[in-house]
Amino acid sequence: LFPVIFLIVSAVIKITSPGPIFFKQKRNGLNGKEFWCYKFRSMKVNKDADKIQATLNDPRKTKFGNFMRKTNIDELPQFINVLLGDMSLVGYRPNVSDLIDWSDEAYLRLLCMRPGITGYAQVYGRSNNTYESAMEKNTRYLRDASFGTDLKLIFLTAARVFGGAAEAN
Repeated sequence: LFPVIFLIVSAVIKITSPGPIFFKQKRNGLNGKEFWCYKFRSMKVNKDADKIQATLNDPRKTKFGNFMRKTNIDELPQFINVLLGDMSLVGYRPNVSDLIDWSDEAYLRLLCMRPGITGYAQVYGRSNNTYESAMEKNTRYLRDASFGTDLKLIFLTAARVFGGAAEAN
C-alpha cells in the first residue's frame, strides 16, 4: 500500500501547500549517530521547523497536515529510515539532535538501541507525555524489550491508527 499512499499523500501535499513533500530532520539514533529522519511535511515551510516542536493547535500546521498527524500518516516515510538501518519498527522515539540533553544519563542509555517508529511512549500517551513520562516509558521499553513486547506494541499501534482506538493505559 505504501506506493499508493505515497502518491496520494504527495499529490495532496503539493496541491495544498507550496514546498517539499518530505520534512527531514536530524535525529540521533544507535550509539548517538546522527541520521535524517523523514516524515511527510505537515506544516507550512517555516524557519522555526527545526527549532520549535509542533503543538496541538500549532498555526504552522496545514489542514491536511492536521489530518496526517491525527492518523499518523506523516510518519510513514520513517519506514525508509527502517530500511536504511537508522530506525527500528519499535523502540524509543529519536529526539531532535539540537534538543538532546547529553548529560541525561537515562537518555544516553537509550542510545544502545535503534530508535523506533512506535513504542511505549507513542502507545501510552504520545504527544501528551511530559519529557519525564516519555523517558520513563522509553526506559521501560529498554528493560522489557523482547519479540513479544514488540508484537504487542505493533498491535496496539495498529489498533490506534486503523481503529481510532483510544490510548491504552
